[in-house]
Amino acid sequence: MFADLHCHTNASFDSLSKPEAVLRAASTRGLTHLAITDHDRIDGALRARDAASDGLDVIIGQEVRTTTGDLIALYIETAIAPGQTPAEAAQRIRDQKGLVGIAHPFDRFRAGAGRRGWEAELEALIPLLDFVEIWNARLLVGGGNQQAAEYAAQHGLPGVAVSDAHTVLEVGVAYTILDGPINNAEDLRAALPTAQLVTARGSRVVRVAMPVTKLIQRLRGNRRVVPA
Repeated sequence: MFADLHCHTNASFDSLSKPEAVLRAASTRGLTHLAITDHDRIDGALRARDAASDGLDVIIGQEVRTTTGDLIALYIETAIAPGQTPAEAAQRIRDQKGLVGIAHPFDRFRAGAGRRGWEAELEALIPLLDFVEIWNARLLVGGGNQQAAEYAAQHGLPGVAVSDAHTVLEVGVAYTILDGPINNAEDLRAALPTAQLVTARGSRVVRVAMPVTKLIQRLRGNRRVVPA
């Protein structure tokens, strides 16, 4: 199984990618599983799941903003409210029998629970974690991915590689190879310890264009919201 477990659509405030275009890119590039993890909402993921063709499994996910960094929720059906502590948000994910990942924890430019001063909250999160992003393709500078890999190894947690795609160009640029079949959260949880990672970095040009994307989305009225 070939899975990209962190990808955005235009339901996110910082992406213009239509779900249908994201799905076409994922299928063309050979992915079998794609997690749509828009910021603090799941409506884009639900649209993608409904539009997916045979051969590509869409995982309903969410990138959850907590008080001290971002988490990845996988296999959920109801959006997780932002603004909770990492442990509180993780427990809400577990209550839905979903998987809990930690997103880009040591990225110096984005919210990550690995930042100084957050050690106590990160410690409380560890028992609830299923995986760590040890390769995030959007982490273009610094040693954040290496730190994440060391953190995962230190705590005996599986690591994954993700594109964190905000544009169609980035979908599947990094992904995780898993033993299948994977049909649900328990299958994925069982497969993670033996995962193989395929790593690449995203485009600096795409990263520089992000402020323009955010401006367009704000003009459209697409801000961080949790759908009712």
